[in-house]
This record gives sequence, structure tokens and C-alpha cells, in this order.
Amino acid sequence: MEFKHKSVLLDEVIENLNIKPDGIYVDGTLGGAGHSSVIASKLTGGGRLIGIDQDEDAIKAATERLEPFSDRVTIVRDNYCNMEKVLDALHIDKVDGILLDLGVSSYQLDAKDRGFTYREEDSRLDMRMDNRVGITAADIVNDYTESELTRILKEYGEERYAKNIARNICKEREIKRIETAGELNAIIRNSIPVKSQITGGHPSKRTYQALRIELNHELDVLENSIDGMIRRLNREGRLCIITFHSLEDRIVKVNFKRNEDPCTCPKNFPVCVCGKKSLGRVISRKPILPSDEEMEENSRSKSAKLRVFERK
Repeated sequence: MEFKHKSVLLDEVIENLNIKPDGIYVDGTLGGAGHSSVIASKLTGGGRLIGIDQDEDAIKAATERLEPFSDRVTIVRDNYCNMEKVLDALHIDKVDGILLDLGVSSYQLDAKDRGFTYREEDSRLDMRMDNRVGITAADIVNDYTESELTRILKEYGEERYAKNIARNICKEREIKRIETAGELNAIIRNSIPVKSQITGGHPSKRTYQALRIELNHELDVLENSIDGMIRRLNREGRLCIITFHSLEDRIVKVNFKRNEDPCTCPKNFPVCVCGKKSLGRVISRKPILPSDEEMEENSRSKSAKLRVFERK
């Protein structure tokens, strides 16, 4: 299957990155290089683009798509949480812009052998963003305790029926190991009241989100990376992050605000004595959302939110 991913909020990202022809930019979630191909096309004055992705298929697709710009593009297979190490290895201190698009690609969702989707009943439960990682979603489903499963379904899937699902998973795996989407889907359907299934979208959606986040440590990686990325920005450099669910968006919003106003002094202090200085400002007081036209053309853009931070 061809690696396809329609770039979400493309025009908005390009506008907010304020791309300079001689600037240095990092795409920390390169994917199929939809955003990066446009960024690279604008680097006509000696600029440079560093593309990072941990997905082997994404690296192959991006390398091909960015071939016309090979004189200004460096592609690295890694997790964006290691961005600072990647920049150090390339002898780059500061950059002019960083992009993270945290959405799962259309290819990853649609490719049966990647195991991200609940729509292919006979697909194996994999969900690894990086196939060099040993553990899969099936290992979580079959090896986590009932309390651990309940926790991740509640925290990462915001699943109302987390306890029921976790209990029934544990019952079923005593009979046989749960290996496919169809087997897990059946357990989930039997754990959620029919009325909720009718009104709440696909019953498996939240469970699969929770498993994917847990397996790939998505929220921890995001939480632990934002400060470092902001530190690596040049003056007036911008960090653009696209999120697709409330858990990610909350992390971005809170960490952007903290970097804008890090003071920990009590509100009644007349002057700041903690010594913590603002690193910049939040450009997007409210998240930037896709246009009606984009949502109509690409249904997967409907939950996307873009937030932007500018270094001072």
C-alpha cells in the first residue's frame, strides 16, 4: 500500500512557521512529508530542513517525496523526543521553526498489517509506530493486569466503560490469547451497553486510542519534549503542534502557557523573586481549527487543533 496522508492544516502551518528562505526547520513527525515538501520548497536561500520520523514506511515515502529538495533536506529515523540529540549530531544549535503533527497517518490506519485499525477484523493487534520495538498492542491486551488495563482505558481512552472492558478482556484471554481486531472488537461490544454504542461512535475507538498511546508512550514523549524544543528555537522562531484529541491538546496548552509565564511566585507578591523568565509568547490564544472546506474534504481533520508558540 502506498504511504498516503493528507496534510492537515497545511496552509495554517506554513503561515504560522513564518518560513525564511535561509532558515533551519525541523519536522519532528515527518510522515509522508506533506508539510515538509512545502517547507522545503520555500528554503531557496540556503535554508535547511531536518525531517525526523520513527516509522520505517514513512522514512521511505518521505525520502522519495523530498528527493527534489535533497540539497537542503536531512532525514533521520528517530523519535522526536530525541530531537536535541539529532540536532547536536548535526552540529545545529538553534532552529527557526519546529513542527509536530501528532496525527496517525492514513497509511498507518488503513494498512491492515500495521494493526492500528478496528475496521479490519482479521488484522493483528500491533500498533507500533516503530517496528524496532518488541512489544505490541497484543502484548498489552494479554499481559497487563486488569487494573492496569482499566487505568489506561480511563486515562488514555477516556473510556466510560473501562472497567467492564478490562474485566472481559481478562476473562477471554484465560480461554485463548487475544490476537486480532475482531476478537478485541467482540469483547468491547459485549462490554458496552447497546444504547451507548448507537450514540457514541464506533465502540472500539477509545480502546484502540488508549492502547496506541500506551504502547508508543505518546503523551509522555510529548510532555517531556516541549521545553527542549522551545529552548532550541532562535529568537522569533516558532513551534507549531497539531493535536487530535483533548489529552494531547491539554499538554500543549499547559506547557505553552508555562513557558510564556513560568513565574511561581504567589500572586500577591509585588515583584517576581523566583527568577524564572518567560521564553516567549503563545501566538494562538485559541487553537487554530481546520476550515469547513478542509473538514468536508478530509474527515480525519475534524478533530485537529493547531497551537503555536514563538520564542522571544
